[in-house]
Amino acid sequence: MTENLWTRWPSREALGRAGISRPRRMLAWAVRLLVLALLLWGAFNQNHVGLAGGLAAAAGVLLAAAVSWAFFRTTYQHRLVPSLALMGVLLAIAVAAEATGFRGPALLLWCGCGISALERLPLAAAVPVTSVALASYSAFNNDVWLTTAATVAGMALAGYVLRLDAEARGNAQRLLAQERAARAAEAESAALAERTRIAREIHDVLAHSLSAQLVHLEAARLLIENGADRERILERVVAARGMARDGLAETRQALSALRGELTPLEQFLSELVTGADGAEVTVTGERRPLSAEASQAVRRVAQEALTNIRKHAQGAKVQLRLDYSDHEVTLNVRDSGGLPGELTGSGGGYGLLGMRERAELLGGSLDAGPDEEGFVVTLKVPV
Repeated sequence: MTENLWTRWPSREALGRAGISRPRRMLAWAVRLLVLALLLWGAFNQNHVGLAGGLAAAAGVLLAAAVSWAFFRTTYQHRLVPSLALMGVLLAIAVAAEATGFRGPALLLWCGCGISALERLPLAAAVPVTSVALASYSAFNNDVWLTTAATVAGMALAGYVLRLDAEARGNAQRLLAQERAARAAEAESAALAERTRIAREIHDVLAHSLSAQLVHLEAARLLIENGADRERILERVVAARGMARDGLAETRQALSALRGELTPLEQFLSELVTGADGAEVTVTGERRPLSAEASQAVRRVAQEALTNIRKHAQGAKVQLRLDYSDHEVTLNVRDSGGLPGELTGSGGGYGLLGMRERAELLGGSLDAGPDEEGFVVTLKVPV
């Protein structure tokens, strides 16, 4: 439900000083000082009062200044009753000034009350206050009626224009604050996403490498306890060292990926199957660069699929196919089946489940299962 226009206060951003340029603030202070000077001049520039009367008039001017400051504070706090009470005090001071022969200060106070009420009060309260103030000005002004009417209309228009200007500035301040909050939230979200990405990369690399090393080292420990020969123990230690070396290389590659220093995907896949007998890579479709996340997903799935083949299907022929289509890139890793390897059963959380989660985060999918001969893994990532 929208707030009623007549009962709505100007926002605090509109009534405050935030967003006001330095020249404009200087101009506002100059106007205030000018009005104060005119009031003081009107208080002392009267022949019918003596020194005591002039001092009393000056005290009235200072009282009016203090009440005006309080009015600005209460309207900023959206306190209607105190604001109307203070406006009533200002109008009473103007009436007292007129009654004691200080017509100039009285007219100036009535004008100021009319303009300030329109600028800072809800319209339902501002219109009666402005009407009273400008009607008093019209009643005691000695100008011809046409001049008085034009002056009253001009002051009413000036008050409303000041109100619209303040509300526009307040809206701009609120939009700026919302934009800053949105940017801060976006930056925080980006930082969280980057931390998640780094954590995922570290987990994918280290969990796989360390779990494989653990298997070999545990096997070496058991061989030592069982008094196995030196060659069998050394074989396990050398295998663990190889896993550590491969893990270090993958960690460096992951760090390069986080810095955006990725080798072309086709080159990576070719290097991945280098040295593997019976493995071939096929790339179809129009090649184009992928986002870092999509590229990493393809690389990780290819690594995991080949690792699983070494574990569960040693000696199998491997067909690795990368297909670029209009809206997605598809990686298909198929093996012809083989004998279980010595690392069958090793794990530690780094598997196709993690790859499936990675693909789903990108809006893609991962399917894995047996086919007629061996096992097939299919990754689809939108681009």
